[in-house]
Amino acid sequence: MKIYFTFDPRPDLKEDLLHEFPEQEFIFRNTVDEDLLKTAEILVTYGEDLVEEHIAIANQLQWIMVVSAGLEKMPLNEIAKRGIVVSNVRGIHKVPMAESVLAHILAYKRSLPWIYEKERNAEWNRKSKSKELRDSTALILGPGAIGGEIGRLLQCFGVKTIGCNRSGMNADYMDCMVKFDDLTTVLPDADIVISVLPSTKETHHLLGPEHFKAMKTSAIFMNFGRGDLVATDVLQQALLQNDIAYAICDVFEEEPLPKEHPFWTMDNITVSPHVSSHSSRYLERGFDIFKPNLKKWIAGDKQIENIIDPSKGY
Repeated sequence: MKIYFTFDPRPDLKEDLLHEFPEQEFIFRNTVDEDLLKTAEILVTYGEDLVEEHIAIANQLQWIMVVSAGLEKMPLNEIAKRGIVVSNVRGIHKVPMAESVLAHILAYKRSLPWIYEKERNAEWNRKSKSKELRDSTALILGPGAIGGEIGRLLQCFGVKTIGCNRSGMNADYMDCMVKFDDLTTVLPDADIVISVLPSTKETHHLLGPEHFKAMKTSAIFMNFGRGDLVATDVLQQALLQNDIAYAICDVFEEEPLPKEHPFWTMDNITVSPHVSSHSSRYLERGFDIFKPNLKKWIAGDKQIENIIDPSKGY
């Protein structure tokens, strides 16, 4: 079986694969090679390097393993037409992303940017305006694996958690749940609004001006899911009009965020360059999902973990 990686993993991970699956043919490249695509049966990719033309020539392709959670940049319609199985590494981001979200919240609450600025200026200034996280209320949009881990950590700090998803069904580490349709009813209660939602038809521009006006003027808005949750100009206006106190965004509608964009110089938003999931253990965790799936696939069992419906994008 020919298994083609469009990226080159670190040596120890490659050696482990070759040792565990000695009868399989592994090919590692840092590019999409069309000749290799024509004969590959399994493709392992980050997803962003594939276009419709690649799927059209991948005549032998049966399974695409995406070493990422986001699929919105993939040619999903063409993949669905071909009946190619798609799976991803859903779940591996929960630890680094939850830690990133918590780090940003604590940095804001405990005045760390202000402290670092005073340090750079050699200024002994004790007039910080630090606040406590305890007894806050956090609204988590998308309480799945990542949102649940964020909820678990926040509950350890004495924070009430409200989850919000399409169905309103119960989710782990949420004190209560609401549907998307009822979002405006709970926004006034939230001190922190955190989105880890994927990009789908339902979540595209889910938040509009009315949602920011429904939030507390002291609220923190955090987008760590996908940038198209809110139109850039809607978020900008909410910050300029002080509808909310602060925003922390790891994702944006346009990435990289243009150098001339006002967000870079505004003092009530933190721009994070889509790095909240980064970790030295990222691929290690991804391979922990891929290897058991590969064993099942070789044995003829196509019911692998984290199968994605290309028509839905999740």
